[in-house]
Amino acid sequence: MYAWFFRSLPGPFWLRLLIGLVLIAGVILVLFVYVFPWVSGRVSLWTDSTIGWALL
Repeated sequence: MYAWFFRSLPGPFWLRLLIGLVLIAGVILVLFVYVFPWVSGRVSLWTDSTIGWALL
């Protein structure tokens, strides 16, 4: 799948590599800015605990 994606990008190798890196950085940015905060606001399983730090 990744080979098909890389081959479908336009231009020479260095341009395809640059476009691929920009796309990967864009996906990571969208995940950290929008998706992860949205998920953490709706999933309280990991942030709510019944055991206090004093007991550990």
